[in-house]
Amino acid sequence: MKENILVTGGAGYIGSQNCKELYKNNFHPITFDNLSTGRKDFVKWGELIQEDLKDFQKIDEAIKKYKPKAVMHFAANALVAESIKDPQKYYENNVLATLNLLKAMLKNSVKYLIFSSSCATYGMPKFSPIIESHPQDPISAYGRTKYMIEQILKDYEKAYDFNYVSLRYFNAAGADLEAEVGENRDEETHLIPLAIDTALKKIDKLNVYGFDYDTKDGTAIRDYIHIQDLASAHLKALFYLFSTNRSVELNLGSDNGYSILEIIDEIEKHTNTKIDVKRCSKREGDPAILFANSSKAKKILGWKAQNSDLKTIITSAIKWHKKKNLL
Repeated sequence: MKENILVTGGAGYIGSQNCKELYKNNFHPITFDNLSTGRKDFVKWGELIQEDLKDFQKIDEAIKKYKPKAVMHFAANALVAESIKDPQKYYENNVLATLNLLKAMLKNSVKYLIFSSSCATYGMPKFSPIIESHPQDPISAYGRTKYMIEQILKDYEKAYDFNYVSLRYFNAAGADLEAEVGENRDEETHLIPLAIDTALKKIDKLNVYGFDYDTKDGTAIRDYIHIQDLASAHLKALFYLFSTNRSVELNLGSDNGYSILEIIDEIEKHTNTKIDVKRCSKREGDPAILFANSSKAKKILGWKAQNSDLKTIITSAIKWHKKKNLL
């Protein structure tokens, strides 16, 4: 009989890819999602419980009914700019909701959690590539919610029969290689989908913030990791918890940095289109260079990013966007 894994936020971009990975590896994913940003049509590999984590009774009932072996926790609001303007929304939907989830897990003796954390916990990088011991000093409410949850998990591990893996993502990118799921938001803020939509003439111009960074071409450099590589890391983290009963925090990135202009050039090459760029001023708090050192994840999980080269990220995203436009 397949083990149940509860996936909060399983109808979202990253959560749905992880549900597919779980299903392919003989687990039974149960999605718990309020569909505020997730998509019902992304729930293809197991049941959907359409409820909100802020309702303790609903998450308690779900865990009691399905008795999951572990929980993968993706449900969160994740727009940095919005979190600065409306921090209450982020502390309620991220921190309060996570406390409800943890309370229900403890009540029902579920002791394993994979937590979707973020490189936003580091704040302005003091050096790159960033290692896990880099100081954590988040500069947005979003980053602080992820940092607070990491601290809560450490306390729970000490006090209870409970273990976790916190995975600090860098920039999740690309789409399912079979184009079953991908980025599809009502309010898009990510560079790659916005650039593709500009190339496909769904957007007139692409805003690029900052051309005078101290980088090779003057634009900001970021680390992009393919969502299938993220999903494989979550699966390996699950097996790590089951076999060791140990907790750990790990970076997940490609260990490479690409500039905004390199991303644009790659998209232009694969769409045979010129992207019209609007040059904008730098945004406050945006570092020039931000990329990961993921050697700890490679060592502990036996994981390696296999699809995070720029060509695979861009071509898979373009394939998904073209399909999405036909749906």
